[in-house]
This record gives sequence, structure tokens and C-alpha cells, in this order.
Amino acid sequence: MVHKSGNVRKLARGGALALLPLLGACGYAKQDQVQAELDRLRQEMQAQDEALANRMQEMDGRLSGRLASLEQALQSLRNDFDVTVRRLENAIAFDMPVYFDFDKAEIRESDRPVLDRFAAVVSEFYPNAIITIEGFTDPAGSREYNIRLGRRRAEAVKAYLTQAGLDPSRLRVVSYGESPERLVVPGAAGENDRARLNRRVSLVIEYSGPEVQQVTE
Repeated sequence: MVHKSGNVRKLARGGALALLPLLGACGYAKQDQVQAELDRLRQEMQAQDEALANRMQEMDGRLSGRLASLEQALQSLRNDFDVTVRRLENAIAFDMPVYFDFDKAEIRESDRPVLDRFAAVVSEFYPNAIITIEGFTDPAGSREYNIRLGRRRAEAVKAYLTQAGLDPSRLRVVSYGESPERLVVPGAAGENDRARLNRRVSLVIEYSGPEVQQVTE
């Protein structure tokens, strides 16, 4: 848009310069005619500059409003649901308070509202993004079993977000199981509140949608 207006201004200025010798060569160029033509071209260029400035100001206003709305939506997730939002290099990670019962992969009724709110934020602000759903477990059981259990939990969240209106082709799942470096409470396992913090999911919005290397069984 800016380049196009710049080209128009260049053509207009070039036309004005080319016009002077042409009128003189025809033998009827008068000072007032030349000045009138220059004034007309100057007015056109000023009008183009003003229109461009207005369009840019309008775009800046829309962008600022959209960013403000996004920040408000993210703040609402933090305040209403105690969601931790981490900005990464090319993504935003949401550590969700969506927990699972011991050895279970069913979404609890109490966790549905936060997933609904997350789906609404994605639909409004990130409709074309790739969402990676990361599943975790506590360290009870074997590593192989926990990889499968983490995947079942991630798949359950994917199914719920799909029902909430998100495009399933943009939802990917990965299981980290009992990965020690990703445990919220290292070593906590079993049917207790501390271990429950390890039985969770994390949702990652990827701006550029790169391929995700999934952990397989």
C-alpha cells in the first residue's frame, strides 16, 4: 500500500517535470498555465499523502485495539482460572489447571470451563495457529505406561477442544509422561493432592505452526 502511493507520487512528479518542456515546445505554455498544473499536481499528492496517513492511523488503531483485547483475554485466564501464560520465542505456553484423577484420562467437569475459555481465545485471536496439547503423568508406574497415559490425556483434551469448535487438524498431541524435568512436584506420585499437580496438560499456541516431534510408544 505504501509502495503504491510512493509510485503514484513519483509518477506525478515525473509528469510535472515532463510537462514543462512539452508545453514550451508547443509554443503556448504560459506561466499561469504551468503554475496551475503544478498546483493541481501538488494538491493531488497532498490528498494522496493524507489518505495514506489516515489509512495507516486506522490500521494502527485496529491493531492496538486487538492487542489490548488479547492482553485482556490472557489476563482473564490468569485471574479467573489461575492459568500460567509463558511467552516463548515462537509460541505461547498455557499451563492449565486441568488435572486428572490417578490413572485416569477423563476430563473432570470442574475443568471444562477453563478449556471452553481457552477455545474462545484461540478462535478469536489465533484461528490459524497450531495448538500442541502436551500430556503429563506422575511417576507412578512404568515409563512406557505413562507415555501411553499422557497421550490418552492429551487426546481427551483434543476431543474436548474439537467439540468446543477448534479445528482438529490444527490440534496436535504429544506425551511427556513422567518426564522428570517437566514434573511440577518432583517425585510426587499416587493418589494425593501434590501428585495431582503432575497429572496435567499444557497447551502451546505455535505462531508459525512448525512440525512437532511427538513422543511415541
